[in-house]
Amino acid sequence: MNAPMLAMLGWPEIIGILIVVLILFGAKKLPELAKGLGQGIKEFKKASNDMQNELHRSVAEEQYATPPKPAPAPQPAAPAPAPAPQASQSSTAPKA
Repeated sequence: MNAPMLAMLGWPEIIGILIVVLILFGAKKLPELAKGLGQGIKEFKKASNDMQNELHRSVAEEQYATPPKPAPAPQPAAPAPAPAPQASQSSTAPKA
């Protein structure tokens, strides 16, 4: 059931549902049903909390178990290349 569906339930609908449940199961069974429902919700919440705790614990263990890798040592700067010698005029250049 999704949230918009629950938001549309008003007091008359809730009372109608309770009357149907009372007719189907009887007044003597109603406390047992409520107790079972409460225990089911309690177990669901416990399982949900256990799962969240396990997830948080495993993430924390993973973060602390693997130390961060050290930063690589800085490399010395390479010397600048020497300027290339300028080409002199070749002998094949036309003479004027």
